[in-house]
Amino acid sequence: MTDGFMGPPWQADWTTEAEDNRNALPGQARALVDAARAELVTVTDPYFRGVDADRDLPPGMSVEPVQSTRPSGEHVLYFDHGRGWPRYHFAPRTTDPQIVIDECFWQ
Repeated sequence: MTDGFMGPPWQADWTTEAEDNRNALPGQARALVDAARAELVTVTDPYFRGVDADRDLPPGMSVEPVQSTRPSGEHVLYFDHGRGWPRYHFAPRTTDPQIVIDECFWQ
């Protein structure tokens, strides 16, 4: 246990469906998903709040909330120039903050 809020790297959990979808992808696409996940778990703020907060992401990656009216809700991290994405939400608990990935898609 820590005395305060924990920071990155964040724990990331996959729903069964998202993990099955990731595992069904070709090897090259799985590598892209893994790179996107690595960016996600090491970022200071998984919600990418603020103007140009995602500018430090590698080329071809960007983040946006699923609903603009819920900036602390689910987000989508696009990779491969928008060809794929994991949809996730962040549970900012004090003792065990984590990212939950509930959708994984690549076309």
